[in-house]
Amino acid sequence: MSSIPEPIEIVDIFRRSEEVMPVVDEAIKIGAKVVWMQEGVINEEAALRARDAGLLVVMDRCMLKEHKRLNKKQD
Repeated sequence: MSSIPEPIEIVDIFRRSEEVMPVVDEAIKIGAKVVWMQEGVINEEAALRARDAGLLVVMDRCMLKEHKRLNKKQD
């Protein structure tokens, strides 16, 4: 992530739960605002670390499903 020249607001994690911590650490390092762990990805320790660093944490949710659900409510 640190090689991406633009600011990153959301880090969407498609990794096994036990592989999340380094991604969260990098998200904190680059100043991301949100860490989103996809459906089935649960790591409470990483979530706590991200929250303690001021990031919003979404865990065990599919971004596409949530997008569709929220847009359906607006119809």
